[in-house]
Amino acid sequence: MTPSAFRCAVLTVSDRASKGEYEDKSGPALATFINDSLHSQVVESACIPDEEDQIAEQLQRWVDTTPTIDLILTTGGTGLSPRDHTPEAAMRVIDRPHPGLLELARSKTAEITELAYLSRGVAGAAKNTLIITLPGSPKGAIEQIEAIQTVLVHALKTLQGDRTLH
Repeated sequence: MTPSAFRCAVLTVSDRASKGEYEDKSGPALATFINDSLHSQVVESACIPDEEDQIAEQLQRWVDTTPTIDLILTTGGTGLSPRDHTPEAAMRVIDRPHPGLLELARSKTAEITELAYLSRGVAGAAKNTLIITLPGSPKGAIEQIEAIQTVLVHALKTLQGDRTLH
């Protein structure tokens, strides 16, 4: 599988952006990253409010999509605000958590700002889809996904069953 074969989705979780009160900048920034750095295609995107049930339902719809969406990136809802529910929603969908991906992201981005450790982002597999939850700011989201870029393609290929990597 080549990186260009990855099918991706981007979910922005933002009360204000979902109401049109604020321009979603993180979702488009992640889509650009996927296209330019992963040489992959964003086949789905959405912007929804920070409501746990809605987030979980959207993630599950994408996980159940045929053909498979290989990677779902979320942006927003990973902080400490009482309205931040993305990690909890994602964990309702994730079958096999993978804490190491965001441990790596936080450790690398903490070299830029200690605020990286305030993100409660999670990662893991749901069926054959990798879900990664990222901060809501464009800068934070891009810094964290760039921090794991070197292992991300390997992780996606492994998840899809490529046994030639070992």
